[in-house]
Amino acid sequence: MIVALKGYIERLEPTFVELDVGGVVYGLGISIHTSMRLKDCLDTCVKVLCVQIIREDSQALFGFFDEVERLSFERLIKINGVGPKVALAILSTYTPQSFAKILEDKDIQALQRVPGIGAKGAGKIMVELAGFFTELIEDRVEKNTTNNIKHEAAQALESLGFKNADITNALKEVGDGEVADVVKEALKILGKKK
Repeated sequence: MIVALKGYIERLEPTFVELDVGGVVYGLGISIHTSMRLKDCLDTCVKVLCVQIIREDSQALFGFFDEVERLSFERLIKINGVGPKVALAILSTYTPQSFAKILEDKDIQALQRVPGIGAKGAGKIMVELAGFFTELIEDRVEKNTTNNIKHEAAQALESLGFKNADITNALKEVGDGEVADVVKEALKILGKKK
């Protein structure tokens, strides 16, 4: 199974990209949002996250610039009646964050603006995805915040002369909190080990 590709963009369209990976060119369906992000990477090696769909009569690759969009796509295509084209249409019309807001507000009219989604389909998507995007986005934001705090704390401890291996081990034992609190807790742990 192909989960990501690294290569150079051969051709870029609003909903399709050809990616040269070591001389083999892959064609991937993409959202308009991914296409806009890839425009900034035309002359550089780019990593595209993938979902590969293999059926009896076809194989298809879909590409995503970020993990939240890929997870959103994977969840959308699990809904009966929502295929890859409709899932990409949703992700082209709305970012995962704005789509989460639409679901939270139960805004069926906004969902019906997506090509290929009628009232019945919009209602089904609302029911199937209740809470999914909110959890997904909150989880990502929480992880990023925690990672940034731990990273800043690690830099502070490094400037105090501690070794990277000791810092990493100490930070694993420390709970979440503000940078200053994390540093204080880590210093207690590092002090005991001396």
